[in-house]
Amino acid sequence: MEIVNTTALIAGTIYGSLAIIFGAFGAHALKKHMTTERLESFEVGVKYQMYHAIVLLVLGIMPAELHIKNAINIIIIGVFLFSFSIYGLVLSATFKKKIKVLGPITPLGGLCMVIGWIMLLIQFIKL
Repeated sequence: MEIVNTTALIAGTIYGSLAIIFGAFGAHALKKHMTTERLESFEVGVKYQMYHAIVLLVLGIMPAELHIKNAINIIIIGVFLFSFSIYGLVLSATFKKKIKVLGPITPLGGLCMVIGWIMLLIQFIKL
């Protein structure tokens, strides 16, 4: 049995570092260009990304079971779809080139994150 899940550890560290970079970018570089509402939306993407980065790091050091691996993968996909679609929507709207196709992607990302959490719950109930 695999002792750690390197995919979770790598994704967690990448998402964590990017959350810090994007958070600083939003707080400093974008603040003067965005409305308060858009900045708050951007920060939601950053927060969810960081929360899930931490979760991925914790999951990465757990014994790797099949259901945990699947949950990790769906959470990684969900974070990408959710947070990065928010960044794209907010940035494109701020600079007057709104990419509308990203709108439906955000809730799909959120759904993936919820599914990942439910998969973890099922696995933990089985312990």
